[in-house]
Amino acid sequence: MSQAQIGIHGIDLVPQGTAYGLLIGLGVLFCGVILIAIKVQKAYLSEDSATSEMFMVANRSVGTGLTASAVFSSWMWINETVLSAAMCYRYGLAVPLWWGSGLCFQIALMAALGVMAKIRVPYAHTSLEIIKMRYGTVGHLVFIVLNLTNNVFGCASMILVGSQLVYGISGMHFVAATILIPLGVVLYTAVGGLKATFLTDFLHTAVALILIIFFTLSILTHDAVGGLSGLYDKVVATASENYISGNYEGSLLTMKSKEAIIWGLILKFGNLALVVMDTAFWQKSFASEVNSTVPAYNLAAVAVFGIPWGLGTVIGLSARALHRTAIFPTFPADITEAEVEAGLVMPYLVKALIGDSGIVAFFVLLFMALTSTVSSSMIAVSSILSFDLYKTYFNPKATDKKLLHASHITVVFHAIFITGISIALNYGGANMTWIGYFRPILSCPGIIPLGLTLFWDGQTKLAAILSPVLGFFTGLAIWLGTAHALYGEVTMTTTGAGLPALYGAIGSFFSPALYSVVISLYKPYKFDWREFLRIELADEAQLHASDTPSLASTETKNQQGTETPKPDTTESNADPERTAAQANEKSVSVSTRLRTSPTQLSLDDIRHPFSEETLKELNRWMKIAWAIFVVLVLVTFVLWPMPLYRDYIFTKSFFSGWVSVSIVWQFFAFFAVVIYPLYDGRYEIAKGAKGIWKSSKDLFAKKKA
Repeated sequence: MSQAQIGIHGIDLVPQGTAYGLLIGLGVLFCGVILIAIKVQKAYLSEDSATSEMFMVANRSVGTGLTASAVFSSWMWINETVLSAAMCYRYGLAVPLWWGSGLCFQIALMAALGVMAKIRVPYAHTSLEIIKMRYGTVGHLVFIVLNLTNNVFGCASMILVGSQLVYGISGMHFVAATILIPLGVVLYTAVGGLKATFLTDFLHTAVALILIIFFTLSILTHDAVGGLSGLYDKVVATASENYISGNYEGSLLTMKSKEAIIWGLILKFGNLALVVMDTAFWQKSFASEVNSTVPAYNLAAVAVFGIPWGLGTVIGLSARALHRTAIFPTFPADITEAEVEAGLVMPYLVKALIGDSGIVAFFVLLFMALTSTVSSSMIAVSSILSFDLYKTYFNPKATDKKLLHASHITVVFHAIFITGISIALNYGGANMTWIGYFRPILSCPGIIPLGLTLFWDGQTKLAAILSPVLGFFTGLAIWLGTAHALYGEVTMTTTGAGLPALYGAIGSFFSPALYSVVISLYKPYKFDWREFLRIELADEAQLHASDTPSLASTETKNQQGTETPKPDTTESNADPERTAAQANEKSVSVSTRLRTSPTQLSLDDIRHPFSEETLKELNRWMKIAWAIFVVLVLVTFVLWPMPLYRDYIFTKSFFSGWVSVSIVWQFFAFFAVVIYPLYDGRYEIAKGAKGIWKSSKDLFAKKKA
């Protein structure tokens, strides 16, 4: 079996037995912790994942801190750590900054889209549910394919790179690593649903950020590096042997890097698709409280900027300074291009400077980044398969129990399927660089048509169906045509080059906008936004039609016949979205709604479930979201990096300030998505702790008696 088939096996940095133990042990540990947390939630916080609403959208009750942590974790893929370091090693310090700017604006955009979804479709579960209501079955199926492809390809690529890394540094068989990575995630995701992923996302975020800060500071302050001054001096001293073609004067210390900016632009398109076309980010938006969506998403957007910037810069440049010294694991041989593309730069440097304990910590970081991605993808795909496929086309009258059962089955199915895809990609010879270049072409065509679904009432059904399909083939043709025109052939190597991928991504992203407008003007039609409110009416009708107990009794008693605690309306729980919904439910008779099918109700008889005050609040948040989005784009795309794209090599003082700010940003991220969520959820934490303490006292009292 060739190396191309099973990844790149570099230097064994850890024994296979240790690698197996770490993957299995971490999976079991996290599974146990999350299952205990789910039990505590159910027992003391009245949060039961045995309902589809809780399983899919966490009862739309998640606060700012936990939402920010979950979004940050879902977006802190292995790319931001391992591969940002590898690409900094390859092209210099321009890459980590472009990487950071290629992460934040998508989350800010998702904040605006999420608020608009709350206004237009207040009780949607998935973005595809919105598509179905507006464009019917064909449009629904087209976007199901686009969303599933995006989720599956993104998740499989992360498992692929993680498995290749495990194989590269331990020699563990690739297939074994591919199976073990998602195994533990299946258990707690299948049981706990979206709220479980929120909890595990917080734990992933906390552990990963501690390790990221640890790696950054430990490597920077190591005697072999010598701090900021020592790192700069070493990079300058080795400039002749580290000449980078396409950089100004071949320097690692310049922002004027042709390959870096191409990589950064491709990354921006690909990441935009991974957010907007990923139902997981929509679900987190649906799950958050109305006052939490915009601040949470933008807090995560700003926090995530510092991860690839700080870690990638320090590790990438340190590896460049030391890769030809006796301390480096590959010495006297040099690190190969294939090893760089496989992401082995960071583990090699960690082994060289921190030793075996550093490699164990690296394994933990790898596990955190991978499993947070996998758990988020599992819930997203599970929701599509159970809600958008099973309930819509196979069993429209599915009870809440059956829908939940289908969700559990699809979580397991997705885990098995994604493992198979990861193995197939590996045996097909794909590496992370090629996947990063191809993914935007595959995932971008649906972005603009999906956005127009919420913002333009003139997009017609035909336009929504055809424009993403035509956009994909446009991007594909440009990609392959450019590769052939520039290099004379179409191969994995030529299609993995920067310019063909960039031109293909641009065509794939922008052409659907043109197609949509032209096709919509062919037979103009204006959509009435009130149609979206039928989703809420249909769900309510089915819910009450299947309920046998009275509404009053189900509000006051649970399945065991005990009183269910009334929701706390103080502090963060006094959310206008839920308050308005409860007021609306009291003012409108359920029986009146059930006399007529939701699809037969006149639009004049349909009322928005939110009060005028809540809608004003949502519109205010939407303006804030768009303002933050514009500012982030201007700062991270134009005002910050572009003035530095000139004939300039960083001086020692400028470099020291540059890296210092990036490290401070890492600490900001830690406070924003680890410390703040603990403060934000202090009442729930205290309530859970009191419940556990009381139960423990009662248990000991019974034993003594």
